[in-house]
Amino acid sequence: MIAAADDWRARDLAVLWHPCTQMREHPHALPLFPVERGEGAWLVGMDGRRVLDGVSSWWTNLHGHAEPRIAAAIARQARTLEQVILAGFTHAPAVELAERLLALAPRQPGRAPLAKVFYADNGSAGVEVALKMAFHWFHNRGIPGRTKFIALTGSYHGETLGALAVGDIPLYRRVYAPLLAEALFAPSPDAFGSADDADAQRKAEAAADALAALLDAHPGEVCALIVEPLLQCAGGMRMHHPAYLRRARALCDAHGVLLIADEIATGFGRTGTLFACEQAGIQPDLLCLSKGLTGGFLPLCAVLATQAIYDGFLDDSRERAFLHSHSYSGNPLACAAALASLDILEQDGVLERNRATAARMGALAAQFRSHPQVAEVRQTGMVVAIELHPEAGNTEDGHAVEITGRRGLRMYRAALDAGALLRPLGDVLYWMPPYCVGEAELQVLARATAAALEEAARCA
Repeated sequence: MIAAADDWRARDLAVLWHPCTQMREHPHALPLFPVERGEGAWLVGMDGRRVLDGVSSWWTNLHGHAEPRIAAAIARQARTLEQVILAGFTHAPAVELAERLLALAPRQPGRAPLAKVFYADNGSAGVEVALKMAFHWFHNRGIPGRTKFIALTGSYHGETLGALAVGDIPLYRRVYAPLLAEALFAPSPDAFGSADDADAQRKAEAAADALAALLDAHPGEVCALIVEPLLQCAGGMRMHHPAYLRRARALCDAHGVLLIADEIATGFGRTGTLFACEQAGIQPDLLCLSKGLTGGFLPLCAVLATQAIYDGFLDDSRERAFLHSHSYSGNPLACAAALASLDILEQDGVLERNRATAARMGALAAQFRSHPQVAEVRQTGMVVAIELHPEAGNTEDGHAVEITGRRGLRMYRAALDAGALLRPLGDVLYWMPPYCVGEAELQVLARATAAALEEAARCA
């Protein structure tokens, strides 16, 4: 079995170029883990090793690997219709999924609900859709000066050029800066170091005041604000008080600016409610959903828009239409997977069960607050972040880049050796496991984290 795994490693490195990786780190500093299969919260290697998927395979997997109900739904759909162009054609899974998403979407009293769904292939593509829709909507209304977007410092919305332009992680964007549209960045409402909820709210209000000042400084120039509600994931699992979202919604309304909620990572129960926006009682104008949308089985993104935005593209002129397209928009297999995932969320009482799981995660993580390497332990729903004191000498934007610096590599390997997949975001170890984790799996996470922290201490 070990020989077979080694053979696959060699074959891989002969032909593949891996994402988010300095390939020179393979095969020694960052050894490949050949996976044979997934079982619930576990990944089983070709050498027989079992590793707990502590990051839900980049935050996509909700219910566990190889979840039989989603697999069966895909198989049933594959026997009838695997793919069809969505321009001029339609099919039941795409329609049914759109209906269900709109029925579940966040609602705000006094505001017209989200009313239309546009499908894309993945999260970055969905952000591109939302950005283009926002700009084009103003253009169609004869307001061409609205060309700027506001995003938050420390934000991340994807790797395509439009998404990258509204991201604020230098290592990812600075090489491509000459290609990127100009964006404005408002201070993050990050609650790091807050003494209590009231302190976190004060920081949120201060950041909202700064957003107000930025909008005042650019009258008539901004078409949309894009925000990851409650949780800036790739920015280092930075968490903020919902008061910021309430103020941001009100400020967007006051300045005639659209609000884009990027719930690609936070949607479908990660933050404790189905959507993070619910905890602030607000509704965006455009809502981006992906990752957990299909339970982690297939790539799919849905961008939900208001009727007013949709109506702004209705015209006899095709130039006023939204002509953005993807070959696999509304793919029937992906839509069938998403419908099955929504069934599981509703029928299994997942959100209620998650509350108990999240409480147990918090209790287990509390032990690390006193660790000399740890600066803060924080939590939002099913996400726990354990932030270390900064690594001396690490200049690679270590607060927000995956497995950066010598310490990050060693923590990753130590956790893997202890039985869990944890990919540090710079100075942050985090838990974002599939919702099916039980007590035994959580204990593995805790032991792997302890091993990673001890390895970090050796690097000090």
